[in-house]
Amino acid sequence: MIVPVILSGGSGTRLWPLSRELYPKQLLPLIGERTMLQETARRLDGLEGVGPPIVVCNDAHRFLVAEQLREAGVTSATILLEPCGRNTAPAVAVAAARAAESGEGGDDPLLLVMPADHVVRDLAECHRCIREAAALAREGRLVTFGTVPDRPETGYGYIRAARTDGAWSEVAEFVEKPTTEAARGYLEAGGYFWNSGMFMFGAIRYIEELRRFRPEIVEACVAAISEAREDLDFVRLGKSAFESCPSDSIDYAVMEHTKHAVVVPMNAGWSDVGSWASLHEASAQDSDRNVMVGDVLVEDSRNCYLYSSGRLVAAVGLEDCIVIETSDAVMVASRGRVQDVKRLVDRMKKSGRTETSLHRKVVRPWGSYDSVDQGERFQVKRIVVNPGAQLSLQMHHHRAEHWIVVQGTAKVTRGTDTFLLGENQSTFIPMGTTHRLENPGKLPLHLIEVQSGSYLGEDDIVRFEDTYGRAGEA
Repeated sequence: MIVPVILSGGSGTRLWPLSRELYPKQLLPLIGERTMLQETARRLDGLEGVGPPIVVCNDAHRFLVAEQLREAGVTSATILLEPCGRNTAPAVAVAAARAAESGEGGDDPLLLVMPADHVVRDLAECHRCIREAAALAREGRLVTFGTVPDRPETGYGYIRAARTDGAWSEVAEFVEKPTTEAARGYLEAGGYFWNSGMFMFGAIRYIEELRRFRPEIVEACVAAISEAREDLDFVRLGKSAFESCPSDSIDYAVMEHTKHAVVVPMNAGWSDVGSWASLHEASAQDSDRNVMVGDVLVEDSRNCYLYSSGRLVAAVGLEDCIVIETSDAVMVASRGRVQDVKRLVDRMKKSGRTETSLHRKVVRPWGSYDSVDQGERFQVKRIVVNPGAQLSLQMHHHRAEHWIVVQGTAKVTRGTDTFLLGENQSTFIPMGTTHRLENPGKLPLHLIEVQSGSYLGEDDIVRFEDTYGRAGEA
């Protein structure tokens, strides 16, 4: 049996302002109606012998990941929570240890490693390559999928095959991102493939090879699995063990050193969507090579990617530009400089701007809130609570809150009192008062919250009880 391992730990800063630290690109619908995580989870539909996936993700993304998998109809996934990022070699190691420990997929289950934020358009070709890779992996080989290049791309690493005949080959070498001139030479020479970041091997086989070259990673990851605990629908890795693990990629830790690496060429319309330029290439374009998403109007513009989340975006006389509008930020860039968006994000992080981590609308396991206005000593939020959901029992040291119900019914706990509020009714939560908001109805609860106080940050929350296991968290 094949066990899909979906790596969903990235932050995708090069796609800011859509992708943000707490809402990264794999959780966004960048190409179609489904998010990239959902597309990855459903990529193997119709392929025989595939078991439930193991998803490795950031602790901060856990509820979004679980909800998106549920919406996609993937109800039996194992979600491993990393307490910190340690790159792909440890992420796959904990998945391999989990699969081997639980016996999922047979004596040595075959792992199909897939990043959650990549695009694969030709599923039939993808499935054919997976079947071929599975046969090689059962023989003890460690398989990497090499995307057949169609242009001299400088943004990807390359794999050089030892031979160009046949459907697969031993790996001769892994090549770092090349110059434009070198990339042209690779394309002309043949036998070079883009490194897709997809792999296939036996779980135990991978751990054996990883132990050969990086035993300290195996030791830390096996300990993290043995110390793991169940938390609602998640598996929390042992924190101290995983934090002690060195950070390294699969390529550097194993694939560049093992004598058993092989490459299967894959011509399936793959893209890592690692920048606005690559998203532009992966999206449907009009006759002027423009991609327009949302409320966009263009005049005499070519080869642009223009995105509107709500407001009208109008462009005149643009060429080779990226324009992205969200509720709290507008980003304009030359298409040839999109790799520098990360530098812009780094500058914002250093200055303490929250736009790098959160959108104005923030999704929570109970619903969402949207910060519609704020100023000195006040903030106004639009809050939506899902039917049957409830916020934590909590308290604030530095702010008071007014709640006005505009739709639905609210059950309010305020100190020792519990009462119901209907539409057009309101209540006041004094500073330092323990409180909770619930939706006892069958329709979404909408309310307006007006905060006032000396400090309005989200870290001014003391949780006493929480349905979602967040007690004590800010």
